[in-house]
Amino acid sequence: MPGTLSQKDFERLIEIGRPPNIKRLFPNSKALLVSGKVIDRAMSAKGKAMTIAGNARNSFVIRGALQAAQRANAPIIIEIAKSEGGREAYCAINYWNMAKYVDQLCNELAITVPVAIHADHYGIKKQADVEIAKTEIPSMFDAGITSIAIDASHMPDDENLLANIALKDYIPSWAGLETEIGEIKGKEGLSTPEEALFLIQGLNAHGIFPDWIALNNGTTHGLEASSQGIQVELTQRIHEAIAPYKVSGAQHGTSGNSSDRLREIASRTRTTKANVATALQMISWGLEVNDYGNAALDANGEFIKVAGEGMDEGMWAEMKAYAQAKGYKKGDYKKLNLPFENKLLAQPKEIRERMAKRVEDFVYRLLTEVFNAQDSAGFAYEAIFKAGSFDLGPKSQQMESPADWTEDKIRAKAKTLQPDKGPSGNFDD
Repeated sequence: MPGTLSQKDFERLIEIGRPPNIKRLFPNSKALLVSGKVIDRAMSAKGKAMTIAGNARNSFVIRGALQAAQRANAPIIIEIAKSEGGREAYCAINYWNMAKYVDQLCNELAITVPVAIHADHYGIKKQADVEIAKTEIPSMFDAGITSIAIDASHMPDDENLLANIALKDYIPSWAGLETEIGEIKGKEGLSTPEEALFLIQGLNAHGIFPDWIALNNGTTHGLEASSQGIQVELTQRIHEAIAPYKVSGAQHGTSGNSSDRLREIASRTRTTKANVATALQMISWGLEVNDYGNAALDANGEFIKVAGEGMDEGMWAEMKAYAQAKGYKKGDYKKLNLPFENKLLAQPKEIRERMAKRVEDFVYRLLTEVFNAQDSAGFAYEAIFKAGSFDLGPKSQQMESPADWTEDKIRAKAKTLQPDKGPSGNFDD
């Protein structure tokens, strides 16, 4: 067992620490699947620490990330975004099977660190999406989700807040909750402290206490490093503005930022969750990736496949040919996950193992050398034991008056904000 945790204590954690949906789905499991709240509390308790939220674009990423977490003795989050794993998914892993993958692998690999199952970027782009969500979100929790990010940041600030309020009763109170005020657009459409306060105060008035808030703080999704990168000072200002409400930061778009920049986010802000997506996909495939988490390109602008790493060379050639036939650009290679998952699983054992091992080594380095997450599992165990339950309750209390945050007043307050939402486009993952 990691640290000083005894077998008896671990059995007690399995008994009291797993949410009811997890216990119903996996009654005989020894995997400590927990609410996202547990992960946030552990990182906050350690201080100046954040853990990886690994996007499970393929099963090798899940396997490698779990092995890294066990080595580092750090709780982690396994997640998938709506575009990656929703009803129109481009990955084999999705909102409705992710918990099953994680539970099975935790039992196979004897993983004892806590793991949260997070529905990332659950996008709400119009009012009709709110109505769909009222059925879809409960179905996801029925399938083992233990944490969710409601991302209505595509809409104006008042509509964002109202969408979050409308979905309150469809998310279990014990679940981890992330909210968002800015799409990930690089230097365009940067979030402001005023926007963050508007959203967090309005949620507080309605008895909603998010564990995390995601911003547009200068990052980008995709393959190329941004000259802007994470704006640490902006992130600090926003986190300080909402500090009375005890909301942690969720850092999206880590690819494109150096290890030093990510260390700054961990040490200088209240961030406890760091999303990593494209980098893990590319690493599992065997592509060369730089310190920014971006896939390197050769002189011809092509991805560099490292010989003897990741997938079989013949499989990579087949994947490239498929992408070319489909007219895929470099940013479209993520769409290869679904058609090639089974082909990758059909490779020889040594190939499959090296795909997962490459992810493991990368994630382990992040957890121990960049995120300061090593040996933080004990803080998660302590949080569960202290609560005596899977439900840790909110970090904050209601401080705002509902009378000040009616729909009419929300719309009036929103008009006083002057946010720059940046360019339109697809910024989902």
